[in-house]
Amino acid sequence: MIPATFDYVRPTSVDDACRALADAGEDAKVLAGGQSLMPLLRMRLAIPDALIDLDRLDGLREIRDDGDSLVIGAMATHHQVMRDPLVREHAPLLARATETVADPAVRHRGTFGGSVAHADPAGDLPAVALALDAVLVVRSVRGEREIPASEFFVDWMTTSMEPDELLVGVRVPKMGSGWGVHYEKFHRTAQAWAIVGVACAVRRNGDGVEEARVALTNMGPTPVRAHSVEVAVRGAGSEDAFRTAAAQAAAGTEPPTDLHGSSEYRTHLATVLTARALAAAVG
Repeated sequence: MIPATFDYVRPTSVDDACRALADAGEDAKVLAGGQSLMPLLRMRLAIPDALIDLDRLDGLREIRDDGDSLVIGAMATHHQVMRDPLVREHAPLLARATETVADPAVRHRGTFGGSVAHADPAGDLPAVALALDAVLVVRSVRGEREIPASEFFVDWMTTSMEPDELLVGVRVPKMGSGWGVHYEKFHRTAQAWAIVGVACAVRRNGDGVEEARVALTNMGPTPVRAHSVEVAVRGAGSEDAFRTAAAQAAAGTEPPTDLHGSSEYRTHLATVLTARALAAAVG
């Protein structure tokens, strides 16, 4: 299909982009890498009055060290994120999960910020942002504010950003020594969305788990933090203990039923994949 008619704006600065958003009102869409938005436009599932293209905002592609955290520009591509030495050293869970996103063509064009702002619960990176306690930095003509990932995702493909706000970066706390990470997902093909995914980071203390962060992909209308698993796995050091903790993975979730699997099937997958992710993260 052919997209509906819209006004096209290509700003050259973040301030210009914010002004364009403010002028366009609620019926505007922001184009980053376009890997998620373009199919929606073609199928007319999205019919904006204005499309604001961020391709010229090279300043939003930067990844920098900011003391206790990394700041990843919203326009940094998946390929850039997964190969960046700062990300691989201080946020290895993000690097590992990004390697599983779609295929090389999508990873070279799609952006970290675009994936997070799109807020598809089947996307890999929103759950990773949740597990890492990331903070989303948004800007508008009214100024800048920071939104914790735990408050950013509010419903299916819906965030707490206001219509005139632009995601400009993601602040990711650095992981210190002693952490092991893993991203486990089940999908039909390499290019497909995850039927269920598990983002897992574990801080070890001797042979046991001192702290864990676990978030689930596609187990509800938003990414879900598996707090029950995080509590149950403390002190665990064997695969049997990981399986026992993982049995609580689906607690409080709302897994969908669709063509790819039933709610019950996703509940089973979440349990199995969480046990695998915990074991792999501990190593």
